[in-house]
Amino acid sequence: MRTIPGLFEESVEKFGDLPFLWEKKTTQYESLTYAETRKQVYDLSAGFKAFGLKKGDRVALISEGRNAWVISELAMLYQGIINVPLSIKLEPFELEFRINHAQCRMLIVSGNLAPKIEAIRAKLTGIEKIILLDEKEEYAKDETPIDELIRLGKNELSTNKNAFEEIWKGIEENTYANICYTSGTTADPKGIILSHLNYYANVDQATSLMHIPSYYKTLIILPLDHSFAHTVGIYSFMKFGASIATVQAGKTGPETLKNIPININEVKPHVMMSVPALARNFKKNIENGIKAKGSFVQKLFNHALKTAEDYNGLGFDKGKGMKLFKKPLLWIYDKILFKKVREGFGGNMKFFVGGGALLDTDIQKFFYAIGIPMFQGYGLSEAAPIISSNAEHRHKMGSSGFLVKDLELKICDDKGKELAQGEKGEIVIRGENIMVGYWRNEKASAEALRNGWLYTGDLGYMDADGFLYVLGRSKSLLIGHDGEKYSPESIEEALMEHSPYVEQCMLHNNQDPFTVGLIYPNKEALRKKVKANGFEPASEEGKKEALSILQDTINQYKAGGKYVGMFPERWLPSTFAVLDEGFSEANHMVNSTMKIVRGKINEAHADKLSFLYQTEAKTLHNDMNLESMSKLFK
Repeated sequence: MRTIPGLFEESVEKFGDLPFLWEKKTTQYESLTYAETRKQVYDLSAGFKAFGLKKGDRVALISEGRNAWVISELAMLYQGIINVPLSIKLEPFELEFRINHAQCRMLIVSGNLAPKIEAIRAKLTGIEKIILLDEKEEYAKDETPIDELIRLGKNELSTNKNAFEEIWKGIEENTYANICYTSGTTADPKGIILSHLNYYANVDQATSLMHIPSYYKTLIILPLDHSFAHTVGIYSFMKFGASIATVQAGKTGPETLKNIPININEVKPHVMMSVPALARNFKKNIENGIKAKGSFVQKLFNHALKTAEDYNGLGFDKGKGMKLFKKPLLWIYDKILFKKVREGFGGNMKFFVGGGALLDTDIQKFFYAIGIPMFQGYGLSEAAPIISSNAEHRHKMGSSGFLVKDLELKICDDKGKELAQGEKGEIVIRGENIMVGYWRNEKASAEALRNGWLYTGDLGYMDADGFLYVLGRSKSLLIGHDGEKYSPESIEEALMEHSPYVEQCMLHNNQDPFTVGLIYPNKEALRKKVKANGFEPASEEGKKEALSILQDTINQYKAGGKYVGMFPERWLPSTFAVLDEGFSEANHMVNSTMKIVRGKINEAHADKLSFLYQTEAKTLHNDMNLESMSKLFK
């Protein structure tokens, strides 16, 4: 049975007594075995049936990562119910659109998120019942605790288990499993329909990238609603009989974030998933820890890092030629330095799986050097989501890896004509993991799916060794006045990675004479640098000095700079505007995997982008930039 219940049943039969789910509710992590998890899934699933839900009904799920999230989804899928997983970071009005658009009959929500639903309850047109994962003192008429469903489910199973089994065994591979909404770069996000086969096929495809022994654990630090954590975390680990832990939820987002390093050391994971924003934070924390140990340790670490990076090359050429002579020294550095760094991740980490936006090659080299490679991959929710990835047995840093098995890929020009190997064009794919379409959006479905092929909207090329290079979204491209195009992501990533003074940035060029940029600085690092240079940050001279430091960061990529030649100069920002507020999920300028949402940023900062093409903007110390610096340094 190529369905999620079929996949889970196979795993329970093979790994029934092994732990599957780990959760920390109080003082320590406790596990549920595969068999114990199935018992809970059966009880809740039968409860859904007793509640009147049937195949094809939609139920929204809004909760932090926890056992109940996984059990709730599996329970739905055993009934042929479609789960609509929603990000906990969505605002109430965003939840309202998705819940109504998906025509959900019920929704499941945690105690922390319940106030968001209460705020829009009157506007949720089709919701009959709200199922609460956490107890409360009083329940409204349309609310019920999940324990009530479990009670009903147990009764249902005791009297009519044969009917329950007939339902899940009758689920077909083309039955819809999820409607996953895009992050909403426009007013109306699209609902991606993924079938049981889409997930089953993609999990099977993932086996060509990695083998996960059954004793492996992962701590899922990404939102479970996102397809990356969903497929790579929950279902791929399930197939291998391995186990998954979730971060202990705090009462607030910041409280949950503080639990991550604590939980890493408690779970001691073997593999973790990451996105570029998380990778940068991990790297920064490691570097700060080394710096705190004094200048001698810092110099030793930097030399060890350079030695390891030289030895590793880009991965596929690791230790070849004269590099081999560095191996004994590297063995010593690993024992006295890198091993201690790895202990900060629990001591068992083998590798990270990287997804999301493009990850700077220097960051990849850093993690490879310390002995926890970050294998960059590429995927889309529309592909359930894995398309390609680097892996332990085959990798080339800077690429997005090799194609998963049983997937066809071609690179096409803007007229749909297939291009030769090495030529750059749109990435187009076909396989059993490709979505059914977009929910209630025939126009968007027809644009994306043509003759069984998914037109991704991403640009890339295949090299002679079979590695895919993803250059960025076609809609994100910088377009010069002469029509030449360039992807901005690698430049933005480099500016953030190589400069301690650039926290976030976005480049812009839409058939304009030159490229401009929006920069949100790391105000603390910038403040310290200004002071070190002999200026008071809040003074007029201090603000001007700060702007000059930011300009020098960009100049490093131009003639005479440290990184000259890394990027064509025409795509580097000729002018830039300093922002006094960063891009975040709260202001909708970053999505759940920390990718910037360019459409929202362009809209929010339209005046600044327009100003940057005016003569006055060519003066670095213009009034607009000085005003932003005043707000940052106040």
